[in-house]
Order: sequence, then C-alpha cells, then structure tokens
Amino acid sequence: MKEENLFRRRFSLCPTATSPPKIDSRVLTRNLSYGGDNELYPLSPGIHSITECVQKKNYRQEKKRVAKELFSALKDPSVVIMSNWLKIRGTLKSWTKLWCVLKPGILLIYKTPGSDHWVGTILLNACKLIERPSKKDGFCFKLYHPLDKSIWAMKGPKGESVGSITQPLPSNYLIFRAASESDGRCWMDALELALSCSSLSKMTAKSGRDGDQSGSSESSHILQLLQSSALIDQDLLNDSMLENHMENDANSDKSEREAHEDSDNGANENGGRLTEESDMDQSDDVCLQATVFVEEAHEEMGEAGEASQVETVSEENKGLIWTLLKQLRPGMDLSKVVLPTFILEPRSFLDKLSDYYYHADLLSQAVMEESPYSRMKQVLRWYLSGFYKKPKGLKKPYNPILGEMFRCCWLHPQTDSCTFYIAEQVSHHPPVSAFYISNRKDGFCITGSILAKSKFYGNSLSAILDGKARLLFLTRDEEYIITMPYAHCKGILYGTMTLELGGKITIECEKTQCYTELDYKLKPFLGSSCNVNQISGKIRLGEDVLATVDGHWDSKVHLTEKRTGQQEVLWNPGPDIRRQRLKRQVVQVDQQEAFESERLWQHVTRAINDKDQMRATQEKFVLEEAQRQEARERAERPWNPRLFTFNSDTNEWHYKYPDTEAWDPEHCLLQFEKDGVIQTKEKSQRQRSSYTYSQNWAAQQKVSPTGSYCSCR
Repeated sequence: MKEENLFRRRFSLCPTATSPPKIDSRVLTRNLSYGGDNELYPLSPGIHSITECVQKKNYRQEKKRVAKELFSALKDPSVVIMSNWLKIRGTLKSWTKLWCVLKPGILLIYKTPGSDHWVGTILLNACKLIERPSKKDGFCFKLYHPLDKSIWAMKGPKGESVGSITQPLPSNYLIFRAASESDGRCWMDALELALSCSSLSKMTAKSGRDGDQSGSSESSHILQLLQSSALIDQDLLNDSMLENHMENDANSDKSEREAHEDSDNGANENGGRLTEESDMDQSDDVCLQATVFVEEAHEEMGEAGEASQVETVSEENKGLIWTLLKQLRPGMDLSKVVLPTFILEPRSFLDKLSDYYYHADLLSQAVMEESPYSRMKQVLRWYLSGFYKKPKGLKKPYNPILGEMFRCCWLHPQTDSCTFYIAEQVSHHPPVSAFYISNRKDGFCITGSILAKSKFYGNSLSAILDGKARLLFLTRDEEYIITMPYAHCKGILYGTMTLELGGKITIECEKTQCYTELDYKLKPFLGSSCNVNQISGKIRLGEDVLATVDGHWDSKVHLTEKRTGQQEVLWNPGPDIRRQRLKRQVVQVDQQEAFESERLWQHVTRAINDKDQMRATQEKFVLEEAQRQEARERAERPWNPRLFTFNSDTNEWHYKYPDTEAWDPEHCLLQFEKDGVIQTKEKSQRQRSSYTYSQNWAAQQKVSPTGSYCSCR
C-alpha cells in the first residue's frame, strides 16, 4: 500500500488508465502536450470548409507550440518526472555513479546534481526498456536501441556540444543499476511514463522534416536535437528485430547466464516489460576489469619564459648546499648522493617523463600524413611539445624507488581513442627508468628506457638522460629513434642559479631516410636574454637538407623550407596551444598499489607542499632506508622487473606485453589497461556464438603461465 501511494505521489503527471475517447482522425488534438490540458479542441473551424492556407497556418502554429513546450520542459526545473543517483556501466564494464534527470521524452545525465556538468542526453522515443537480472546487489535495467543505432542527442539542453569527461559510455545502449529493487521498479515505471510521452518528440521531428524550421533560435536548437541520426520511425521496430537484438545481447556473459539457466535465453514478457540475461557483472575476467582512471584535478605549471628557470637560494638553504658540496669533487657522479628536499619537485621522475604526451594527438595526426617529410615535421612538433611545461623554480623530481610504477592515460576527443602510459623503475644502481606508451587505435606506440646520470663540475652540474625512445607507426611500419638533451644547472657556488637544456638530439627514421637534428644551446657567458633556450637544426631526407629550424624551445620555433625559402611557425606554445593540452587521467591514490609513485611518495609530497622540510626529509629517509634494507635482504639475487625485460643484445629494456599489430576496426573493440598491462578487447569472437563466449576465448582472457595477455591479432 505504501509503495502504491508513493507511485501516485511521484507520478501525478500520469493520466488515469481509462479507455480513450474515439477521436476524429481529421482533427488535431493537444493530447500529447507536456503539462497542457488533455481535452480535445479543433485547430481549424471545420474540416470540410478549411482552406489549404489555413491548414498550413495551423500546422506552423502547432509546430511552434510543440517546440516551445518541449523547450520549456527541458528548461523548466519543475517539469521533472524523477531524478536521483544511478550507477551506469561504461564501455570498459566499470560502473560510474551519475545524476539522472528524467523528463518527458528525454533522460538527462549529469556528473553532479547541478546542471553545470552535463554528460549526455538520451532520446527516449527510439529506446526500448528491459529489466536485467543480476547477481550483484541492487536492481538493473537497460535502455537500448533495437537497431543498434545511437540513443544520444547531438547537443545538451543548453547547446553544449561536448559533455563532461567520464568513463566511455556505449552509444546504442545504457545499463543502469539502482540501489534497491524498490528504487529500480520506481525508475522503470517512471521511464515507461517518459516513453509514453516520446510520441510528441517524434511528431515534432516529422513535422520539422516536412515543413519549415520557423520559430525561435532556442526552439530550433531543440528541433535539431530531436532530428539527430538516433531518431527513426517506430514502425520499423518489428518483433523479429527485437528478437535478433536480444539474441546478440544474450551473448554478453556465459557465467552469469549459467547462473540463470532456468530462465529463458531470449526475451520474455514480465509485467509488460522485456527481460534478458544479465550482462558481464562478473569480476573474474581480467579483460573486463580495466583500471578506473579519473581526470587529474590540478596540473601545476611554471610561468613561461626564463623566470621559471632562475632561482635565488635562501641563506638557510645555501648552508645546506655548502655542506653537500664539501662531500663532492669535480666529475663525480651524483646518483648516490642524498639531495636536500628543498630542491625536490613533489613528483617522481616516472611522472615527469609523462610530460611529453599531453599533446599525443599530434602523433595521431602524424600517422595520417602522406609524405615522410610531413610526418617528420609533425613528429618534431610533438617532440617540442614536451618541453614548455616547467616546475615552479629549479626543482628536481624524486629518484624513483626500485620497482616503482606510474601509469596514466589521455583521452583523445577527436579520434575517440586513448593513449596509455606505463613506466617502471627497473634498476637502482645504475638508475634506469623504462616506459611504454600505446594508442593502437590511432596507430602509434613508444618504448624506451632512460639512464639518469649527473655530473658535478664545481659551479655547475649536468643531468644527462642517456637512452633512446623508439616511436613506431603501426600502419606504416616506421620506427623513429629519438634521443634527449641534457639539463645543465649553473650558479651553484656563485652567480644566479639557472637551469638550461643543452646538447644535440636526433630523430631518425631508417625506413624513410628522414632525419632531424636539433642543437639545444646554452646561454653564452656574455649573451642576452634572447640567447636563452635557443635551438637550431635541420631536417634531412638522405643527404638533402629539406628545411632548417630555429627559435626557442619554450616559445616560438620557425621552420624554413630550403627549396622555396618559405617560413612557417612550426611550434608556438601560446595560450591557444596550452588550452589544447589533453586532460591527463590518473588512478586515485586510494586505488593505487603500494609501489605506485603518487601513493609511495604521498607523505613526502604532503610535507613539501606544507613547506615542512624537516618532515619531508624524515619521510624521504624512511623510503630510502626501506630500499636499502630490501637490497640487503635480496643480496646477490637479481631484481626481476614486473613489466619490462632486458635485451642484452640491444642493451635496452622492452615492455613485456607489447602489441604492435595495426588496429582492425572489424575485430578490435577498445584498448584498456589493467595492472600495468595494456590490452585490447576483441569484438569479433564475441559474435561467433549465438548466446555465449567460447570457452577458448574466455580462457585467453586469463593470464597465461608465461605472463602474456590476450590481444587483438
């Protein structure tokens, strides 16, 4: 009885279930208007005497009224059938809690109860609603398009074209989970009410196709929203199509289907609704348990120009530097020297190496270029994009602990892909950091390792990044070998402490014989400010010089064509470019493993941010002492990295689970990461059986004895 009263209170918009009166089909009615009266009234004085002109006028008036009422329903906060939190399952089979607002004919999804963080709008007029049994707590139901078309509107209620970033959501269906069965049933009833209102939207869309698009700009926006490709005629949705959709969707989970063997394999009637077998709610299949990444809350960047590369050391810290320098002699390697915490940047070196991929979309564009020269120019743009981000002041990142790992990713809105980054400290003496980057959908991956060396020269010191990165374009089978400049800090004993980049770097593709060399120049002793951060170089094709490059690595870089003399801006990290930085996605600290960088160094980082150098030194000592103790216990046994293996022939570290096959959209569904392993989810094998995954496919998703994972081949 309480539940019945609750439904009556919540769904007062729903008309009484009585037999509808017989209506003259020649007379237009207002039965379907949102919030309008439900009584009939003719829009024209008489069907036999009405002229064609009056009919058109009435038609336009009715179309304007419908668009106005629909827009009013979208904008009016009081026109809400139901709103609450629901868990929604993403493409990667992970659940995201989102705020859902149900209005007549549409379902609005937000990240928060406010309307500022819009995620998407579902058009209900083309959707079907089904209940989904599940072994987990709560109540599951699904909205889907029977013909596997998109259920999403093109824009948001305020004209938004891009929604807030969340986990990727499917295009042709959504699976929801309510907290309890009563809440779920309540949502099902509310959705049925909203679905019953969707015929108004369909009528508006049809009239818009037949007639003019008059009305206000806001109303026109709503009409465009309704006329997206997701809208189709409901007459097309016959029983055979529904049955076919249900059969395909029933393939989604073998284990849960076996738990419901007594139920029907296809769709069945249950209280006027369709039900189906539950989708993949199991957690044992590693391929469907992707790491959950969230958008990084804050990114710290130093100011542009020379100011962020110069620092005046306080008197207190000068004393610490003098104490440290007494232990050193010119030419000495500083890798084993314990540095004071005031010169530390509060993040790991593994984290810092990811700075080169905030513009990874430039590599996505490079793959598409037709000529080797155009691809090299785009690769050079990407290479330069990794340098303009600077810390605030002269800071050095933490030396990673042996076995430390860092992972993150960047979503590419233009290509609907993701670039994954994995790094691990594979050696401590000497300190070697290995990394692997992959975006198979856009056709590139990068692997490499860096041996960090540092040399003391009296009044200066240099940090040398000894190693190379290998950039591979998967669809072209081209490999670019890339080296790095060194960092030079001067003014340690006297003068102003200044950090610069120096040395010659190369980007070389053996297959195309295209070659770039850049010279990072240190500021001359008598140089001016315009001599800071200078670079110059050439792009060659074989022995021929195609172009020259000059400028400043943290600002504007020009490229001059050798043959024509034409000059263009190759790179300029101004405000527009900075706004185009991809948003980095990271793992929340409480979900990280013990040896992931942010969690491992969290106490040191917190102390540095609190400007408590004493506590930072103590916390840093705890980590370093634990590492020494572990090394003593390990004794002579070699360290075996978790994700990388050493190739003695090339003297390089390689990722254990690379996948360099070109992306096949017919077989590959998506790429994801789990426990440091970047994998690809196939979609072809999912559709080979009428109802289940094959046992062979399921077995391939597990870790094999050799440690390899499944991938799309």
